[in-house]
Amino acid sequence: MSDLVPCPDCAAPAEWHGVQVLLDDDALRWDTEMVCRACGSASAVCGAGVPGGMRERLLAEHGRAELRLGPSADRVAVMRVLRRTLGIGLGEARAVLERGYGGTLPETELLARRLREAGVGAVAVRGAAGSGPVPRER
Repeated sequence: MSDLVPCPDCAAPAEWHGVQVLLDDDALRWDTEMVCRACGSASAVCGAGVPGGMRERLLAEHGRAELRLGPSADRVAVMRVLRRTLGIGLGEARAVLERGYGGTLPETELLARRLREAGVGAVAVRGAAGSGPVPRER
């Protein structure tokens, strides 16, 4: 994603770029860089937890990814992975199953990857996640 932001040094419009990626070790990471052509100022920042404003911008620009489960997904195994991965309680995991899960593509792929590791067929699909239960593939 990219945008123009005020340069912190001279206030001229500066180019800003940001991404979120899922690394091979299942770590989510975000990176941003800013370059001002007016004064030459540049910065790069990265981290593990995506800042709220950046996450919302990623969702606005790329849309939500939706979690889809295989037709014979074990509900108990799914809830266990949801609880562990998302750090939520039993009631919240049940609510995620009922309303569906959508997030950035890297976030949703991490969840799908952990579900597959637990023996549950799951994929992350780019596109707006709707309300309703986590869809099962046929």
